[in-house]
This record gives sequence, C-alpha cells and structure tokens, in this order.
Amino acid sequence: MKCHDGEVKNRPTRETIPDQPGCYQFLDEQGRVLYVGKARSLRNRVTSYFQDPRSLHPRTAQMVAAASKVDWVVTASEVDALELEHSLIQSFLPHYNIRLKDDKSYPWLALTMAHEWPRPVVTRGVRRKGTRYFGPFSHARSLRQTVDLLLPTFPVRSCPDKKFDRHKRSGRPCLLFDIERCSGPCIGAVEPEVYAKHLEGFIDFFSGNISPIVGAIESRMKQASADLDFEKAAKLRDDIEAMNEAAKTQELVLADNENLDVVGVRHDDLQIAAVSIHIRHGRIVGRSVSVADLVEALDDQTLQATVLRDVYGDPASYVPGLIALSHDVGEDQTLRDWLSERRGTPVHLTTPKRGQKRHLIELAELNATETLERDRLRRASDYNSRSRALVELQEALSLPRPPFRIECYDMSHLQGSSYVGSMVVFEDGLPVKKAYRHFTVKSVEGNDDYAAMAEVLRRRLLRWREEPRTKTGTRGFAAPADLLLIDGGKGQLGVVVDILQELRLTEVTEVASLAKKFEEVFRPASREPVRLERGSEALFLLQRIRDEAHRFAIGFHRSTRGKAMTASILDGIPGLGPSRQERLLDRFGSVEALRGLSPADLQAEAWLPSTVGQAVFDALHPRPGASGTTGPQKTAEFSDG
Repeated sequence: MKCHDGEVKNRPTRETIPDQPGCYQFLDEQGRVLYVGKARSLRNRVTSYFQDPRSLHPRTAQMVAAASKVDWVVTASEVDALELEHSLIQSFLPHYNIRLKDDKSYPWLALTMAHEWPRPVVTRGVRRKGTRYFGPFSHARSLRQTVDLLLPTFPVRSCPDKKFDRHKRSGRPCLLFDIERCSGPCIGAVEPEVYAKHLEGFIDFFSGNISPIVGAIESRMKQASADLDFEKAAKLRDDIEAMNEAAKTQELVLADNENLDVVGVRHDDLQIAAVSIHIRHGRIVGRSVSVADLVEALDDQTLQATVLRDVYGDPASYVPGLIALSHDVGEDQTLRDWLSERRGTPVHLTTPKRGQKRHLIELAELNATETLERDRLRRASDYNSRSRALVELQEALSLPRPPFRIECYDMSHLQGSSYVGSMVVFEDGLPVKKAYRHFTVKSVEGNDDYAAMAEVLRRRLLRWREEPRTKTGTRGFAAPADLLLIDGGKGQLGVVVDILQELRLTEVTEVASLAKKFEEVFRPASREPVRLERGSEALFLLQRIRDEAHRFAIGFHRSTRGKAMTASILDGIPGLGPSRQERLLDRFGSVEALRGLSPADLQAEAWLPSTVGQAVFDALHPRPGASGTTGPQKTAEFSDG
C-alpha cells in the first residue's frame, strides 16, 4: 500500500497520480476528512474533480471548494479499495459521504456462543465478538415472547451470568429449572452434548428452519405414545404447540425455503432510506431500516451499491448467498467480489421483475418510502427541532427575531408562456396550506423571471396595506411575514429589495434568497452568501419550504397550461360556449379524443346541435389552405336525418 498527498489548491499534475486502484480522501485546512472515495484508477477519478465547478454537482463542487488537499492510498485490488473505503468512512465519518444509520435501535436475538453455557439475550446496539446474532426484529416484546415459548422445548439457560454463578456456587437451581424451562447447567443437571442440541434448536428456529424441528418432535411424541409413556407424549405435544405458536411470528413468504435478503431503496432530494428484509428458509425472520442525509450526487445504481456496502460492511453482518435489489448495480464485479469474499462463497445479486420476489422488493420499497415520510414528519412536527431551526435561522441570517411566519415564492413557466407564481406559508416551522396562494402573471411577455417575480411580489405586498384587519386582530392573507424567502440568487433578491423600498416596507419584513446551486443563502446586507451547516435543522427547514413552493408552482403551472392549450383550440367555435366545452371534455376526456371522433359520433350526442358539432369537427380537422392551418384534408357533413 502506497500513500501520497497533494494540495488541492496546488493541484497535483495528472502524471503524479498513480493509474492504479485505491482510495482517496479530500481534507480541509484543519486536516479533517471531508470525503472518502474509491477508484479503479486513482488518476482518472481524482482529476475528474479538477474541472469547472459549474459542471460538477452542487454538493460535489461545495466539497472541492472546502478542501485544502487530497490524499490517496494505492491498494492491491479494487476489492481491497472497497474494503478500505468502508473502513475509512466508519473511522472518520466524513461530512460529504452518505452514512446510513438505523432510524431506531432494533432488537436482536444474541446467542453468547463464547460462554461455556450459551444463553439467548434480547439486545440492542453494539455487537460483540463471540456472539451470534439473529434479526433485527421489529418489536422487543414479541421477540421475548417467542423466546419464552421456545424455552420449554429447548430449555437453555436465560439467566444473567451473576445469577448463574450464584446458583452454581450454592448448588441449588432456580425456579425455571423446577418448571422445566431450564435444563439446569448451573448444577450439572444436563450434559454438554444435550445442551448443545437445545442450542441448535434455537439456532434452527431463528434461522427459519422450523419444519425439521417439528417433524423430529412429532416422531418422538409418536414413539413415546407407542411406549405408553403418555406423560412424555403430552409434554412433546405441548412442545409442538409452542413451536407452532412461536412460528406465527415469522411470516412464510416463499414456498421453496430460500435464504435471501431483499433490499429496497428510496430517496428524495434530501434523504435516502434503505429497508432490508431478511428471509431464511422462506420465512421473514427480521427487518432493518436505515436513513441518511443525501450529501452527494449519486444515481440509483450507485446508491444501491453504497447501501450494500453499508449494510454488509459490519463484520457481524450475515451475507446471504442471494440478495434481491430494487435497483440493478450493473456490471459492478468489484462489489460482487467483495460480498463473496465476506461470505466465503459466491454471492448472487438479482433485480426481480416479476413474481413473489418482485412483490417483496415492492414491500421493501414501500417501507422505505414510509420511512422517509415518517422521518420528514418527525422532524417537522417535533417542537424542539422546529424551535432549533428557527433560532438557527435567526442567528445565521442576523434576523431581529426568530422567523415565526415564513413566506416562500417560486416562479414557473414554459419557454416564457403560462407564467405562474406560487406562495407557500410556514408558521412555527409547519406548513399552513390554507394560506397558500397562486398568482397568474398578467403583465409579462416573454422569458423574464425578474419582471414576473416583481409583479407577483408587488401584488402580494400591496395587500399588507390594503386588506382590513379581521376581528381577531390578525390580517389573514395581508399579515406581514417575518421572512420572505425567494427561490433564486442575488438577482431575484435584488428585485424583492427594490419592491420593498418602493412600497416603503423594508422595516416590516426581512428577506433572503436560497440558491439551489450550492444551497447558499443571500441577504441584502451581505455580499457573501451564508452557508448553513449541512444536516442542520435550519437548512432542512429552508429546503423543505423551497421544495414545497416549487411543487406548488409546478402543479398550478401544469393546470394553467393545460387549460390554455384546450382553450386555444375550442375557444371561438360558434355555438360552443364554456358550458358545452366543459361537457364535451367531461364526456370524451381530452381534445385528442375529440380529434378521433367521426361526425356520426358527434351527431350521436343529442344535447349537441348538428351545426355546432360540424363546427367542432371542422375546427379540429382544418382543411389545407385555411389560414394558419396545416394537416391532412378531412371533410365530412352532418345529415339532418
């Protein structure tokens, strides 16, 4: 392994970077690791960062701008580079790497195999060497109930080590031995070989291999009954019932007893969620959920590979021979080799398109989507998080008070047509949807974002002075905001400042703009942008408000554009007023559907006069030579009879 480092500001020449596999690290001036990556060719990968920042993804450009130098480590193979990358990410927790974390601490069943007399323990958190883990499970309570149901059949000890040692010294067993829920290893009441078989039963059950266990117990029950040992037969019958009851906690999803993991991934602009469903012998035996901030630009294929690296990077993680994925990882042989090396035998990656495995993928993806939504709602509804976000905004933007009411504006258009604006309102960090407003831009021709923004802001701000107060003392739509947030950069911010000055409202509200490129916040009084810390509650709130304004504007624009396109075709047809237009579209669905109708089809509508129907047909099928029309000649006449 060879190491090298070079200043990013004094970028190393291409020739000095080895054309070999390895890992690279970007560091800031304090020596903190900002980002860790791997490459088949360090030369090609590292030099790809040294280009015009405008051609890089905004977060990547932000990372390069913050870096002071780059280090690299040459490895013997790509698999070694992948292993080293995972190790470095876990060690340094770089700011610009995706790091999946459990969205809560799930319970696992741990078997303390390193102990002379191993025992089952329900545990969370850090894993220990010499312990075998099963899970994770959704609920600790149901897991403990399952263990309790199995103890009469497989009477292994469940007591803590201190209690075990105390009874071992006294030579007297505890109550569990008397009620046949423990085989009594503390007093030597069980041979190690027999105890090992009890332990194997636990392992088989939590591995999903239940049928052979039940079959073996049934054989012993029948033999005991044949030997007229009805007491033993009754005990074995109860063991079978307990096993079947415990097995109900594991859903049977595959009939062919397969062992595999199903990994579903979903993400939005801010976060990624990954759900792993663990299936052993055809049964779901566990599920794990992880979430992370999306701090680097990755396509679905790379995101899936990153998730696999994090899920199976833990040395204690079990790697099955088959992993079903929501996204294909392509020809990434390095990832396959790495997983196979961790397992010890080949690992197959598949992306099912149909069948039961596809259904399981969709189940995992649904869980991932719900996790994203739950995390979004948790952060939005958590009062402490919202309070921190508003205080952070006040401090970062030098506001006179926390911005209780924030209004955000966004513009949408299609090549200068159907210009619309949106206003969304957040109060105390929560959306107030009844206060949302749409604006149809009326005075702007062509593609002029600044003029469109000026019209929308002028119309909105005038309402602050013109709308009368309500009985409650607030002014509804006319209530001034603590912060006006604009989706854009310095140019859009300047437009808002000019209008505030024109209307003499600069003392009433504060204003800022959020640029998408580097997630920078601009303020009128500062030439330099404010960069909020990635992952901070303040940045999360601003991004959520900005994205909501964009969603609201896009939806209204599509609706407005669709109405305008329809109106441009059907408006002006003699005898076809708004009511008949609406009825036609309700009846046939769209203008395109109307184009496909014959004159007889239109004539069949009893409510539509024949002359109007003829006019509709002629308008939708213009003849050659007509003014402003093109297209094939279609002629037809309505008959009166």
